[in-house]
Amino acid sequence: MNLEHLKKLLTSFGPSGREDEIRNTILELIKDRVDGYKIDNVGNLIAWKKGNGKNKKKILLDAHMDQIGFVVTHIDDKGFLRVEPIGGIMPQVIYGGRLNFNGVIGVVGIEEESRETFKKNLKEMSFDNLYVDVAGEVSKISVGSFGIYDSYPIFKGNMVVSLALDDRIGCAILVETLLQDEKPYNDVYALFSVQEEHSLIGAAVGGFDVEPDMAIAIDVTDSGDVPKAHKRVSMMIGKGPAVKVMDSMSVSNPKVVEFLKRTAEKNSIEYQLEVLPFGGTDAYALERTKSGIPTAAISIPTRYIHTPSEVCDLNDADKTVELIQAVVKEEISL
Repeated sequence: MNLEHLKKLLTSFGPSGREDEIRNTILELIKDRVDGYKIDNVGNLIAWKKGNGKNKKKILLDAHMDQIGFVVTHIDDKGFLRVEPIGGIMPQVIYGGRLNFNGVIGVVGIEEESRETFKKNLKEMSFDNLYVDVAGEVSKISVGSFGIYDSYPIFKGNMVVSLALDDRIGCAILVETLLQDEKPYNDVYALFSVQEEHSLIGAAVGGFDVEPDMAIAIDVTDSGDVPKAHKRVSMMIGKGPAVKVMDSMSVSNPKVVEFLKRTAEKNSIEYQLEVLPFGGTDAYALERTKSGIPTAAISIPTRYIHTPSEVCDLNDADKTVELIQAVVKEEISL
């Protein structure tokens, strides 16, 4: 994994619906190493490399560019903001933290008319009793302004701690795949999709456009290796990419799952299987596109998803790159 590329991806602004900066970052990294690319009507970046196989198929590899975020819903007469989350964010995660509205930094506080009210609001925390203090820079903000966590990447050996690993780690894996010099066997279409955290609209549009023979969504998943973790989650960081069997929104195509397992075993790539009792990915939208696309997902086990400090193991990302590189070189028979 190229750490400089990953840093650029992790620190590029791009909440759902405002992906221009992250799209430009990705395009700058890949534009000279692909056979073609386009930006579609909803803002997806689709890049492709043509294969040279006799019986080649069209493979769509998806990773969403957007990150969870916030949108300003109200500004009071003293300049304090109220916000609504974009994506699944618990209010407890942001209290006392900082938010970044494209360069304007705000601190998240809570209403406290009295000690009793303060205790009650802490216990019953919601976006209704939280506010954001931008310390006099309210003139640069308006209702409808988009923000993200004010956080940054930290690299600790094989581990990375950062905002937006969901799903910039997936984007980094696709970038590394596209930068390979070797020609793939199959035609490879990389879909850097918009608005996964909000509506899955990017994957639905991109899948309809490309109409591939097979699709693989690359995203993060939960990790069950922390104290008192979810008892029905078995994925662990450091144990390789997780081939998704199902989550709460979709069941992976069994033929694609078996193809991924065979390819990993053939190339001696460590992997694990994922069954997630909650959540979902772009795979849900891809499976439902047009007449149906055979789809599965490959996930990177990640701790503290949707917080300012997500954690994953870069070895898992590197093994995912290996698996994807093997997939695009394989003759596909589903």
